[in-house]
Amino acid sequence: MQIKQVVVTGQYQVELQTVDIPEPELGQGELLIETDATFISAGTELANYSGREPKVFQPGQWCAYPWKSGYANVGVVRAVGAGVNRAKVGDRVFTYGNHASMVVYPQDRLVIRVPEGMDSVTAAASRMAGVATTAIVVTELRDNPWVAVFGLGAVGNLAAQAYGILGARVIGVDPVASRRELAERCGIEHTVGGNRDEANQAIMELTKGKGADVTVDAVGHSAVVMQALPVTASFGQIVILGTPRVPVEGDLTTLLSDVHLRFVTIRGALEWNVPIYSDIGKRTSQYSKQERIFDWIQRGKMHIDPLVSHRLAPEEIKRAYDGLLNDPEEYTGVAFEWK
Repeated sequence: MQIKQVVVTGQYQVELQTVDIPEPELGQGELLIETDATFISAGTELANYSGREPKVFQPGQWCAYPWKSGYANVGVVRAVGAGVNRAKVGDRVFTYGNHASMVVYPQDRLVIRVPEGMDSVTAAASRMAGVATTAIVVTELRDNPWVAVFGLGAVGNLAAQAYGILGARVIGVDPVASRRELAERCGIEHTVGGNRDEANQAIMELTKGKGADVTVDAVGHSAVVMQALPVTASFGQIVILGTPRVPVEGDLTTLLSDVHLRFVTIRGALEWNVPIYSDIGKRTSQYSKQERIFDWIQRGKMHIDPLVSHRLAPEEIKRAYDGLLNDPEEYTGVAFEWK
């Protein structure tokens, strides 16, 4: 059997490789999925492609070169192994599969059926909402809160949407005007830009001097946390949604002293700490998060399609990565259509 597979072979090097593999003998719990669409994670994938993630240079690490990229896949089940109970042959499913024309995929890594009538690209792009909604899982929302989300890329935009769906008063913060405009089209009520001082002043004005009850770093940069700290209300919460990767120099005592004196809580929001399936009662899981995301999309509450700027053929992977990296105002989100 011949498949096509995206492989990041080195720093700023990526290929769509054609590989001949034997017909797979599916093991316990495995599915063979023919891909309809995949979506690029502009955070993780670009960090690995550009080498900002140092683990790419460490042999044996999960993302070491050569790395088979991608973790947002929608496709049709063509065969199943023994013990598969999450889907059947012919089902269209959402998984964390790679950028590949065909994937052998274990059901214990999340398999969920795509709702009837939902576009495959929309479903694949909703993967970023799965990342984003981890923020609402760890946040305690109470008393008509103000939430300020710093960074309005796809993940920040979708996190802001999720907080708004739950009834929070949301402020989107980004220096790039086009991202603020896109967020407003997606229903974010307030957006602010400018430099650090201008943005923080606008947040304090909107919140009548109290600050936001919840601030969210959706960028993955420690300097953003330091920007968010003074506009986080006393007894408030700072949510670290983006993964910090770049070293930042600063006075740690300034951070810890303010957290201590004003009862501020810092919460991590890495999605991989959420179990794949609900193992105890209705405990939140990645499966239940994705169910909720699909429901919000179907009911018109969450807007995914405005974030997809490009639908490309997989052969254009180099263009896609470089566009997302170097021209993020135009390349707000890239999906691959495999058929």
